Amino acid sequence: MTKFLKLIFLFLLIIQISAQDKKDNSLLTSDNVKLFTKKAGKGPLCIFIHGEPGAWSESFEELGGNKLESHLTMIYYDQRGSGRSGDAQDGNYALDRMVEDIEEIRQQYKTEKVYLLAHSFGGILAINYASKYPEHIKGIILANCTLNLKYSLQQQINYMNQLMNTDFTLSDSSLLPDFIKAKNALGKKGLNYKMLSDNKNNIQLLNKIDSKNPSTFSFAQKAFSIPEYWNDYTPLTQSVTTPTLVITGTKDHSIGEDHYTSFLFPNQKIAKINGGHILYFENNKEFVKVISDFILKNNE
Repeated sequence: MTKFLKLIFLFLLIIQISAQDKKDNSLLTSDNVKLFTKKAGKGPLCIFIHGEPGAWSESFEELGGNKLESHLTMIYYDQRGSGRSGDAQDGNYALDRMVEDIEEIRQQYKTEKVYLLAHSFGGILAINYASKYPEHIKGIILANCTLNLKYSLQQQINYMNQLMNTDFTLSDSSLLPDFIKAKNALGKKGLNYKMLSDNKNNIQLLNKIDSKNPSTFSFAQKAFSIPEYWNDYTPLTQSVTTPTLVITGTKDHSIGEDHYTSFLFPNQKIAKINGGHILYFENNKEFVKVISDFILKNNE
């Protein structure tokens, strides 16, 4: 074979491998929604569930989540209507459907028991998956997670009132509109970053990565009008016996600094880390250590 033909063969092989990689990075759900998934690392399988409807897993991965790949086989995925995943053509963003997406990801990777690592809003999906499929969960890691969206928004409004010396209300009937008003006022003062971190540079880097998010934000447009996402799921924790690691930030004003105290998992470990809502970046070394220690002990 001539050198020229070898180069052509190598080029075609690279294209084929690349195509296979792209194919492997997506899952077509049972209701025909294309979900972006990515597998990386070594160790027990762990599905990462990002927060905020419409967001994506990329920022977590790039800002230190990938350090976990030395301990876990990470499955990064973007929720339907979020990030690099497709929209639900029938508009189905119900909580149970989101749970089924996670189950279909587990099935795709042919693993009987997996770890779930959730961040922020992702905690609501994780607790509901663990409740429905306890037989497929090896462990749960809740990082800066809310299990009660209403409570967390109230805590955010409280903190914004402190920052701005304002008195936005906390009534259930006007919670979301008042939250939006408060956020807009905070933005005008250039203080939005404080909801996530005391370090403005951290948020500038996060925003730079998130600016590449190709999402249509279809899930975000639907989520907050779906009543089940507003339920308080903290009582459900009492019935989830799976080993659970709860990671909380000492200055997490997005979730509420004391929200973790309402979690009553029978087999839980609490890890308080100095920082805000993005501990995986703010205090990555400790974040990775508490998770790796949890995995090591749980696998004994």
